Amino acid sequence: MSTNHDHRAVASHDCESPEQPDRTREKRGLVAALALQSVVMIAEFVGGRLTGSLALTADAGHMLTDVSALALSLLAFQFALRPADPRRTYGYHRLEILAALANGVILTVLALVIIYEAVNRLNSPAPVRSAEMLAFATVGLVANLIALKILMHKNATLNLRGAFLHVVSDTLGSVGVIVGAVIIHFTGALIADPIISMLIACAIVFAAFRLLRDSVDVLLEACPADIDADGVRKAIKEIAGVVEVHDLHIWTITSGMYALSAHVVVDAHRVKSNNELLDRLRELLATAHRITHTTLQIESIGYEHAGEVH
Repeated sequence: MSTNHDHRAVASHDCESPEQPDRTREKRGLVAALALQSVVMIAEFVGGRLTGSLALTADAGHMLTDVSALALSLLAFQFALRPADPRRTYGYHRLEILAALANGVILTVLALVIIYEAVNRLNSPAPVRSAEMLAFATVGLVANLIALKILMHKNATLNLRGAFLHVVSDTLGSVGVIVGAVIIHFTGALIADPIISMLIACAIVFAAFRLLRDSVDVLLEACPADIDADGVRKAIKEIAGVVEVHDLHIWTITSGMYALSAHVVVDAHRVKSNNELLDRLRELLATAHRITHTTLQIESIGYEHAGEVH
């Protein structure tokens, strides 16, 4: 019986190669985009109060989603650099998940408040200064386009791609506010403002729901959605000498960092070296399934506790 706990592949993510993303450049981009989005978010909120536009205020709330996502991405970069210690054996990676969970709850409450206010305005539309509303929304759109350019990187990490998609959604929100401002300006249909507000709030709820779902899945140590556990089991069993796989667990440590533990039953007559087998298993899991943190226990067919020891 042999146990192997592979940390080498996890540690290697701090080292850059020509094929890997430039994390220093990504971090600079995130800082610039976060500063830009934060300023525009505040400007849109103030603009919403000055113009009376609920849609503009709702879009500021939508931008809060993006600002939070960018901040969480920065946290992920920073906390990933902190080493593990005897008490926190996985380091500080899970703080990103806890922050995401809190962010999801706050965003959900924010969206419900916007929807409540929008319903009230449907019954009693409030006057809106459409020209100023259009000006603020246009500034927001330009800022979002600049942020998209900043965050657009070849071979970007999953972390950065998530932040990029958040800014894409906010760009669409800015377009929605502009459309609402134009409708109000030329038709006087004040009802367009609360309707667009509710559409933006729904977008916030959708983003918050995904954030909450993904965060809870990580905290429950569920198998990542993009990994087929049965497929992983089958692939391991196809390695020469492997007879059975049991107590297979796959979970997420933090965004994009997957871990696996399993008991691998082997035919001792067909496996010359456990070390060679472990190397093949690690390579398979890392290259085919992107699982780089592995704990594998090798057991013989006659191991009497097979299937009972966890």
